[in-house]
Amino acid sequence: MTLSKILIANRGEIACRIIRTANRLGIKCVSVFSDADKDSLHVKMADEAIYIGKPPAQQSYLIKEKIIQSAKKTNCQAIHPGYGFLSESYEFSQLCSKNDLVFIGPPWQAIRDMGIKSTSKHIMSAAKVPIIEGYHGEDQSEERLLQEAEQIGYPVMIKAVRGGGGKGMRIAFSREEFIYQLQSAKTEALKAFNNDEMLVEKFVEKPRHVEVQIFGDHHSNYVYLYERDCSIQRRHQKVIEETPAPGLTNETRRKIGEAAVKAARAVNYVGAGTVEFIMDPKQNFYFMEMNTRLQVEHPITEMVTNTDLVEWQIRVARGEHLPLKQEDIPLNGHAFEARIYAEDPNNNFMPGAGKLKYLQPPLVTDKNIRVETGVEEGDEVSVHYDPLIAKLVVWADDRKSALQKFRYALANYKISGLTTNIPFIISLCDHKEFVAENVHTDFIPMHRDELFKTAKEPIIGNEIICCALSTILNYEAELSKNYSNNNLVGSMIPNFWTNNFAEKQFNLIFNNESKTNAKVNVKYVNENNFELNLNGQTHLVSLNILDRQARLYQCDVDGHRIKLSYSRDQETGMFSLFANDRLFEFKLEDRKYQKEQNLSLGDADSNDSVAPMPGVIDKINVKAGDEVKKGDPLVVMIAMKMEYVIRSNRDGVVKSINCSVGQNVKKSHKLVSLAE
Repeated sequence: MTLSKILIANRGEIACRIIRTANRLGIKCVSVFSDADKDSLHVKMADEAIYIGKPPAQQSYLIKEKIIQSAKKTNCQAIHPGYGFLSESYEFSQLCSKNDLVFIGPPWQAIRDMGIKSTSKHIMSAAKVPIIEGYHGEDQSEERLLQEAEQIGYPVMIKAVRGGGGKGMRIAFSREEFIYQLQSAKTEALKAFNNDEMLVEKFVEKPRHVEVQIFGDHHSNYVYLYERDCSIQRRHQKVIEETPAPGLTNETRRKIGEAAVKAARAVNYVGAGTVEFIMDPKQNFYFMEMNTRLQVEHPITEMVTNTDLVEWQIRVARGEHLPLKQEDIPLNGHAFEARIYAEDPNNNFMPGAGKLKYLQPPLVTDKNIRVETGVEEGDEVSVHYDPLIAKLVVWADDRKSALQKFRYALANYKISGLTTNIPFIISLCDHKEFVAENVHTDFIPMHRDELFKTAKEPIIGNEIICCALSTILNYEAELSKNYSNNNLVGSMIPNFWTNNFAEKQFNLIFNNESKTNAKVNVKYVNENNFELNLNGQTHLVSLNILDRQARLYQCDVDGHRIKLSYSRDQETGMFSLFANDRLFEFKLEDRKYQKEQNLSLGDADSNDSVAPMPGVIDKINVKAGDEVKKGDPLVVMIAMKMEYVIRSNRDGVVKSINCSVGQNVKKSHKLVSLAE
């Protein structure tokens, strides 16, 4: 069978991931997109893209008929579902077959049987795959479920029969709390899956979540590509994954792999799948569920086996044999993956949404670091979808080396505009028990106080304040000059300082919990050096450019050079400084200087708002006769490929508009004048 064009029924990083492999194989790709994704990376990367509806997934990505129509309209031969959305919908798989489209995934019967937990348990038990005994019956009355829980013995796990992703799952430690937890699980399951049937099982305390990557083809060949440990979780959802699972004996590795293959054979599985197991401290393991799709964490398996699992999926869908036999699949080194989310760990991991105002992934220097993402700087993390920004994947020869490399890459992942879980993941990497391989699904709750203490905002000392001030001075200088020298900042004299080299005072307010206030006296020394006095100490400070394109700088504070990068939010005036592996946000309290460094207001007593640099007028927000307040936006101009808002320096009435949209203006051109 030939596949020359496929439609990807997904979005974000997994759509981009599939496109890269498909294009390498000479296969054209069609993306689908909602209103929220019209400018997204997966749309830009595709050969074609089809609009499918409004942002809510129920009105776009989950409408089976629209996906099928899009595939037929663009003459695709197959559909790759990615993960999530329709990837585990056996009805969608059936619909593909009815429309002569290849579903790049398992047979619909396998999706159906493995999607219902009670059914899958019966199948696994018959196939001699170890399972945790429990109640999977049809009588769903509270009385019967309570009776079964009593018979099993507490603690018990209450799970939605059609559940997934940690939804509809609760733990009851006693009879007294069982009914409450049952009702809570039922309510959540009904909302998530439109089904509130429950099963009750013995809960294994301090368990590990160990899953096995399996593959099958149309010729009854099966292999396992070893295991992944996904025990580090919050709200039953994975945070860090690694492979191989730390501490497993070779015998356990073989047994769990063979058990996973048994599970696949039992349902005549074809394609990529993951069999998830619960493992106790003695390395006894029990079937939990089977995910009938490619997993989010598949890249770490690729790193240790030197494979491309998306390529395997496509080859199997074309009817080919598996590329490798079991004895030929290597297991080399160790790999970690972190899911970089827009979420606030300090607020119960509350998901975030909004614009990625600054986005600088770690510099990828070799093939052993991968950044899997579907977003670019300036993109919106939408409220309608999972707040995943990227997956960071790192490989090295052994776990210790991989963890060190992993942590370094995390510390160099720079994002502002949204709160992320990066500091929390770093604190996980630093925890002595994680380093010692003592992982289990209760890890975060058990070590919560230590993890959050480590992840809290760092101390803001003199060196950081000096770095912060240097970025303000550099920002102002770079706006006023176009440097041809890529190695040095050159003159760091801001515009407002040109005719006055006297000492000036700045008041920085840091956006931390305590709102740290730093008053700094700054004295000009020479073109690239300033003397900063704060907290009774004097520091000589300069700033050099390391890589203008990557926005990397080096601040010299009394001979100590600190690598940093920074950005400034044009709307709020907030600076984001990345230094010493942390993010520091700050702005200037002094409104007069804010006016000057915002390049928009000039003197407070002036009637004129002037152009701070050469540029093009993009928008005029006022007209003659309008009343304006101090700080109101008057004009928007484009300069150095950036947008700048020119704001009113005082309350007043607009006397005249001295520019027009599209006009090129010189520095100091009077843009808007107010009546006296």
